[in-house]
Amino acid sequence: MAEPDAEQGIHILLLPNPSQGHINPILQFGKRLAARRGVRCTLAVTRFVLSQSGGGGGEQPATAGGGAVVHVAAVSDGCDRGGFDEVAGVEAYTARLEAVGSETVGALLRSEAALGRPVHALVYDAFLPWAQRVARRHGAASAAFFTQSCAVNVAYGHSRAGLVDAPLVAWAGGESPPLQLPGLPAGLTPRDLPTFITDPKDRAYLDLLVNQFSGLDTADHVLVNSFYELQPQESEYMESTWRAKTVGPTVPSAYLDNRLPDDTSYGFHIYTPLTAVTKAWLDARPARSVVYASFGSLAKPDTMQMSEMAEGLYDSGMAFLWVVRASEMLKVPENFADKSKERGLIVTWSPQLEVLAHPAVGCFVTHCGWNSTMEGMGAGVPMVAMPQWSDQTMNAKYIADVWRVGVRVRPDERGARSTAKTLPIGRRRPRGP
Repeated sequence: MAEPDAEQGIHILLLPNPSQGHINPILQFGKRLAARRGVRCTLAVTRFVLSQSGGGGGEQPATAGGGAVVHVAAVSDGCDRGGFDEVAGVEAYTARLEAVGSETVGALLRSEAALGRPVHALVYDAFLPWAQRVARRHGAASAAFFTQSCAVNVAYGHSRAGLVDAPLVAWAGGESPPLQLPGLPAGLTPRDLPTFITDPKDRAYLDLLVNQFSGLDTADHVLVNSFYELQPQESEYMESTWRAKTVGPTVPSAYLDNRLPDDTSYGFHIYTPLTAVTKAWLDARPARSVVYASFGSLAKPDTMQMSEMAEGLYDSGMAFLWVVRASEMLKVPENFADKSKERGLIVTWSPQLEVLAHPAVGCFVTHCGWNSTMEGMGAGVPMVAMPQWSDQTMNAKYIADVWRVGVRVRPDERGARSTAKTLPIGRRRPRGP
């Protein structure tokens, strides 16, 4: 590792997997580092992601207040026009990202050095283990950054080690016997694990997830987006097995500890939040009267699932704020927005932290992505867990049965989700202070 110049200080490059849910936590970690004197942080995102964020493909700083500035630079995944959708599936995208990303991240490291600000450490998303080799070739230290929960990481680690044979078929002939896995609570069943471990159709995604552990023994540091008090058993297992240190929760400081009081948002949005419309609507509602429903930046529910969700929200009799991305809006039942306009608002994206902190919100219907899970708990809003895929099933298990901060929607005998029945139960749970 190159020694930092006394005047220039330390330069850290942050390399997330190119999606909103992975950018947010590593960017927040960078803000905390950048708030320290003598630390420069640069966030490297793909040209396509930067163009979608309003950056137009150019560089821009992401400020956090208190002197914390994270600079933004562009690299390429080989899919500059369309991102992931430009190729046929996760295997093709992963291969192209590694091939082109290795070259362009290396070029960025050389460019920064030529400008007199050499990178001393590369913090890379664990989805991108090849980045460690790039860092080593350019004399920089490396730190793997796991964006998901400790429990989920432990489950994938067991899959890689052969302690869990994937696909671990669940509940085909009734309830599966409980699993006994090191570092995880007793009594877990296959349906509580990430879907990539249990669904044979998800083999390509499982390969991506277990590959996170490649080269951890040679990484200088291993970081996890969680904190010990939330997952003590799981944190200890990750530390003893992979030298991992927890650095979460990676939520903007104004909603957490207020050490950076101007840090009120993540500061990098692929989707534009409708802040003014959302705030005005919530301001007109009584305290704890609104159900907030959002399923993140990647979920693609089918038309039947969207119809069930709409029916559940309407039949609950409660006011609701429902986030439906523009790409999914045609799946909303025809005339539903007009039918429910007296007590419902549908927006294409929301400022989620502000929404959860708003006194009008009394319940959070969530897909249980890890960022949303930590945001909901941080705001003290009871949750109705509706996991779709990936790590969300395991997060939902913890929400309902380990932390007991919400309830989980289960499919009924027809496979439909009983949303309307579950919403009042979730809302009755006390909201935190």
